[in-house]
Amino acid sequence: MNLHVLGCSGSIAAGSRTTAFLIEKNVLIDAGTGVGDLPLEDLAQIDHILLSHSHLDHVLGIPLLADSVMRERLERRPYQPIRVYGLVATLDALRKHLFNGVLWPDFTRLPSHQPIIELVEVDVGQALDIGGQRIEVLPARHTVPAVGYAVATPSGWWVYTGDTGPNPDLWTTLKGRKLAQLVIETAFSDEELALAKISQHLSPCRLRDEIIQLDQPTAIAITHMKPGERAAVMGQIEQLQVPHTIQALQTGQRFSF
Repeated sequence: MNLHVLGCSGSIAAGSRTTAFLIEKNVLIDAGTGVGDLPLEDLAQIDHILLSHSHLDHVLGIPLLADSVMRERLERRPYQPIRVYGLVATLDALRKHLFNGVLWPDFTRLPSHQPIIELVEVDVGQALDIGGQRIEVLPARHTVPAVGYAVATPSGWWVYTGDTGPNPDLWTTLKGRKLAQLVIETAFSDEELALAKISQHLSPCRLRDEIIQLDQPTAIAITHMKPGERAAVMGQIEQLQVPHTIQALQTGQRFSF
């Protein structure tokens, strides 16, 4: 399984793109600003988008992607819409607040004869076969309904937590599994612990309490750091006494599992 990190930042700045992971050529997990760095021909190959939750930094690439590739997809035979997967609450948020004719045209209904976007409901614990990938929907705990995802690879599971605070159900779900990589958020430094708690994100001390629940040493990649917090967050993570290899995820990185 080949993975391209299109974006892994909690916000924007030069060189920072918000969350988007491209699996092979056709499956996108979250659709933040990093999607916009792909060439048009690569955008047109994306058939599936799995959303962790409804926050703007994870979904704002969807309407612009649909607009960019509409002509190419409508001419393709057999026709296939871009399928966007998410919790019922996540898809409802897209309908009400994004594809509502006010912020953006409703591409779940347009063009009328062949809508460019199809919304597909998923639920925690569901096992999916999407674009040739075996994907499991994982629990997450955030300020809005949210999930993470696990993708089966020959090296073990690639796990993305999504945005989440402390999440005991996740570690129960992962118990006994071989992990190829754990991509876990740490949005704030410990100086911003109160904000991390309110917004249901992790800081380094909360990260430690989470990853000590892993039952084997694991390759961990940190995502969703705010650009202004990155140095402080990684400095504090480097001081953690844990048996895992931890690195900061970088926009543009590619992995093969």
